Amino acid sequence: MDHRTFDELVAEAESVSVDGWDFSWLDGRATEARPSWGYSRRLAGRMATAEATLDIETGGGEILAGVPKLPPVTVATESWPPNLALAAKRLRARGAAVVADDELPRLPFRTAAFDLVVSRHPVRTWWAEIARVLRPGGTYFSQQVGARSVAELTEFFMGPQDGSSRDPEKARAAAVQAGLTVVDLRAESLRMEFRDIGAVIYFLRKVIWTVPDFSVDRYRKELRELHERIQEDGPFIAHSTRFLIEARA
Repeated sequence: MDHRTFDELVAEAESVSVDGWDFSWLDGRATEARPSWGYSRRLAGRMATAEATLDIETGGGEILAGVPKLPPVTVATESWPPNLALAAKRLRARGAAVVADDELPRLPFRTAAFDLVVSRHPVRTWWAEIARVLRPGGTYFSQQVGARSVAELTEFFMGPQDGSSRDPEKARAAAVQAGLTVVDLRAESLRMEFRDIGAVIYFLRKVIWTVPDFSVDRYRKELRELHERIQEDGPFIAHSTRFLIEARA
């Protein structure tokens, strides 16, 4: 357990960069179980045989950069400028194009341009557009945030919340409505531990939809209360939810 004061932990967590989608700053301070299906491994297998791939909302390009063999045509999109710069630096060296996208429902690509479209933790899935840019027989492969992910943390700060629209069966229905065939759909709940208040602050600054209006000043009272709880009782336990969906055109 970190025995630094509340103010010391807060100051550190407020000052560290949250650009990109690398969570290594949390090593030793927070943990999250990983889904059993192994998204990165499965992604690498699909990339190895694809001809043209689109990675939507690539973040800082971390996942795509870890794929051993990229297809001859590999394109990634990202909308947030700090992540866009990181992705360009990581991916262009490997021959992948990085495109600035404003997250509107029109993907800036021609119809039937890709035989594989992927996305890890998209903010929103534009199913009709994905179906449009996929070639006949092409695949959409995605790991997504599920319903009520990290709800324990959200509700600690914001109180009880309504149910989430991030339901796997709703994703299945939307895919089918867009003309795709869902060939795999599975979901898991995964244990998380936050071992100090700095880890909580870093996570909330980075994963901004957990507490959408989060700032240290706004929630200082609750943060101090949670800090004292962790000091007395040990790590704060929450659960992330993830689902894997694979659909074909």
